Formats: sequence, structure tokens, C-alpha cells
Amino acid sequence: MGICGTAMGNAALLMRALGHEVMGSDTGIYPPMSNHLKNAGIEILEGWNAERLATLRPDLVVVGNVASRGHPEVEYLLQSSQNYISLPQLLRSHLLGDRKNIVIAGTHGKTTTTCLAAFLLKEANANPGWLVGGVPRDLPDSAFVGQKGGAFVIEGDEYDSAFFDKRSKFIQYLPHILAINNIEFDHADIFRDLEDVLRTFSHGLRVVPGNGVIVANGDDINVMNLVNKVTWAPVVKVGVGEHNDVQIRNFSESSTGSTFSIFWKGTLWAKVEWTLTGLFNARNAAIAAASAGLFLNSQNPTQLKLDSLKKFKGVMRRQEVLIENKNLVCIEDFGHHPTAIHCTLESLRNRYPTFELVACFEPRSNTAARKVMQDSFGEALALADTIYLPPAHRADKLGSDSFDSTGIAKTLQQKGRQAWACDSHESLLTKLTSDCRAATKPRLVIFFSNGSFGGIIQKFAQTFKQN
Repeated sequence: MGICGTAMGNAALLMRALGHEVMGSDTGIYPPMSNHLKNAGIEILEGWNAERLATLRPDLVVVGNVASRGHPEVEYLLQSSQNYISLPQLLRSHLLGDRKNIVIAGTHGKTTTTCLAAFLLKEANANPGWLVGGVPRDLPDSAFVGQKGGAFVIEGDEYDSAFFDKRSKFIQYLPHILAINNIEFDHADIFRDLEDVLRTFSHGLRVVPGNGVIVANGDDINVMNLVNKVTWAPVVKVGVGEHNDVQIRNFSESSTGSTFSIFWKGTLWAKVEWTLTGLFNARNAAIAAASAGLFLNSQNPTQLKLDSLKKFKGVMRRQEVLIENKNLVCIEDFGHHPTAIHCTLESLRNRYPTFELVACFEPRSNTAARKVMQDSFGEALALADTIYLPPAHRADKLGSDSFDSTGIAKTLQQKGRQAWACDSHESLLTKLTSDCRAATKPRLVIFFSNGSFGGIIQKFAQTFKQN
């Protein structure tokens, strides 16, 4: 149920690859996921229909997050003897129990780090499996079964599992290696505060076996406070500080990429030169390298060669450059947390010092659309010269709890920034396009959203590609 979602669709493809007959229901049926499913021989059923489900009588129903009480197929399940489970339970019982799992967790950076770890193991001919919550540029697909007993790299989401199981997904993922990149408050719709988030990560730490490894961001105070309290497995620390086992040194970046060195316990492991930028991506690489390397050798990860990082392209919609010329750079980014936006804007300022830095931010996620973190978003966006804000997603439903685009724009103006709160996506596109045409200096325009931004990103890019 909800088969066209990123995680659910990829799980369906994994089950089909394991030899199961798979079909699913959904309302949002569109490419690319719908095409992937159909090409794999998976039937997609339009809409929700309890009578249809009763007629099919499948051996097992996997309930996605899209389904809650009142959903017609859910109500049928609860009234019948039909067997049903959550997506994480499915993965645990049908796939992860036969593999040594590398679970990549953290508030942000999960998708890129998961992709990096799988890519490095694949380049090392370790035949890993993986499940990535995005579209990787360097792997043949977002999901691959791999081999029994081998490595399986999976994005460890802290969001809840299903309407009947409010545990974080990663609790079910049987981690042999658990990597925690960072911990901050997020998902305000299911977590009360940072303490609540820390509690769920502590539950994840409790299921790492003694012969496994915890790979932790040694520079993140929340991560370190947690692993210092709750660990039954060895901890390998990663970061820029000298106390880290895996240390990042000599980081520098430009408009074409970045360079840095990775050391293992004081000894040079590799010098990296790649097209990705930002210290946060260097940390993603170091955490992925440590996780993959420790899978191959639990005492010394450096037998894993990192030369292939120079050809790593990353993940779609993560700082994806749509236009780049001397007058205009346009970038699309999945950023929807204040820290991620802050780090990205900081990196872009370093890389394009002569450009006017323009940030378009859509308050769209279940947290970003609420007021709870809007001041932090305002502080992050203040790193840009010019800011455009549409109304918050679902503002009519959230009411007084909705992100205040107008108020944040006024605050940014008081800080000396050019900032506009637009009344719609289309009016934002019109003003942004007009301003870019009238600009007297080069502009870098970045769109931040975990959704489609009303379709205006592609329209903007197409307009200026034609010019």
C-alpha cells in the first residue's frame, strides 16, 4: 500500500528480485517509480479499494506511511484476518536477516552517505546490496539485493514505521555497522523535542551487536554525548578534530570541486580530489569510507581504496547544477533543515565569491512548514544576499502553526538582505525571472525544497537555458 513512494517502491523491487509476486496500490502513480515497477513486472492498482483487496487475498500486505486510520484498505485489514506488516518489518524478515547490514543514520546526509558506502563497496568488488532513498548517479539503481551473507547498505530513517508501529524505521534494520552522521531536532510532527530524537537514536544503538561497529561523527556533540552513554559495540569516531580515529585534514574547495585528506589513527589513508563540495560532503565521504572499510576489515579499514571517489557524481537533487555560465548558476538542492541549508550556502559563498547568492526556500516538509524552526531557517537563509519565499506548504491546514514567510522576509530585510515573501509559486517565478534578467552582476540561484517547488525549478531553468 503506497507502492509508488521512494522507499516502498524500491522495497517492492527488492521483493520482486527475491522471487516474490508483487503488486501494490497507490494514488500518485507517475514516473520514474511507476516505470521501474512496471518494467519489473509489478502491477500497480489505481486508488484504494477494500473490496479489491478482499478479493485478492494476498499472503502479505505491506502498509506504507501513507496509510492511516480511516484509509479504506487499513480499515479492511483491521476487520479481517489478513496478515499485514510495516515496510521495515518486511525488510527485516525477508532480506536483512540474511545479510550484514550497514545502516546509515543521522538528521541529514543519509542519502549521499548511503550511496557513497555502497559505491565504494561495489568498486571494491564486494558485491554489496543497497537501498538508497534517492536517485544515485553512480549506482545502476536505487536498490539492489546483493548476496546472502554480504554487505547491505541501507538508509536508516528515524521516521516512524507505520500507523501501528511508531518506532523509528532503523530499529528494525539489524545493523552490523551503524553510522550516525549527526543528530538534531527534526520531524516535528512525530518528535516532541531534541530529547525525544536522542531517545530514538539510543534505541538504535542498543541493537548493534558486540562484534559490530558504531561509526560516529566525533565532532557532533549530540552524537558523542549519546554514544558515550549507550554503547555495547566499539565506536570509531570520524571528523576534523584530532581526537577522531578517522580524521579529515586540509579541506579546500573551489567552483569545480574540493580536496581533502583522510587519516586513519594518524596515518594517511587517502588524498581525495572530487567534484563534490562542502566540508559536510567530505564528512559524508569519510563516514562512508569508515563504514565500508570496517566491513572489509574490522581492525583496519584502509585496505579499502578510495581512488574511485574522484569519479563519484553524487545523488540527484543534491546540489544538482542545472545551469552554469559566467552570468548565472542555477542549483537544485533537497535541503529542508536549517543546518543543511546553512552549510550549503556557506560552501556556495566560498565557491562563488563574486556572485550574488540567491536562495529560494520552500517550507514544505512536515517540520519546515511549521513555525517550530522558522527562526533557525531565517538565520541560515541570512547567509544569502537575496531570498525568495513562497507560502508554506499546507498553510491553510496548519493555520497559526504555519511557517510565517512574510515575517521571516521582514526579519531578513532588517538584517540588510533583499527578501520577498511571494503569494504563490508562480508569482515567485515571475519576480525571480524578472530580477535575474535585470541583474547587473552574476547570480547564483539555489532552490531548496524536499518537494517539487510547484514545478517552477524546471520552468526557471528552461527559460534561461533558452536565453
